[in-house]
Amino acid sequence: MNKGKIVQVMGPVVDVEFQEQDLPSIKDALTVELNGKVVMEVAQHIGNHTVRCIMLASSDGLCKDMEVTATGQGISVPVGKKHWDVYSMF
Repeated sequence: MNKGKIVQVMGPVVDVEFQEQDLPSIKDALTVELNGKVVMEVAQHIGNHTVRCIMLASSDGLCKDMEVTATGQGISVPVGKKHWDVYSMF
């Protein structure tokens, strides 16, 4: 997986820089370890190998140079069998 580092935190907006040319796509999920995994979504490519992201949880505790992992896919939510059983009734 592609790794990057946080270069700026502005409330729920986080800029992440990647060393490689292969930037994550807009709407891809990125994760960072902060008392467990927290997720952010790529909102914009802003140049200089950097993407601007929106946090999906509090950004309290995030700081410059923290390692971020690009998942290579969009945000997902696990759904159990019970959920699917309800929808199969329609």
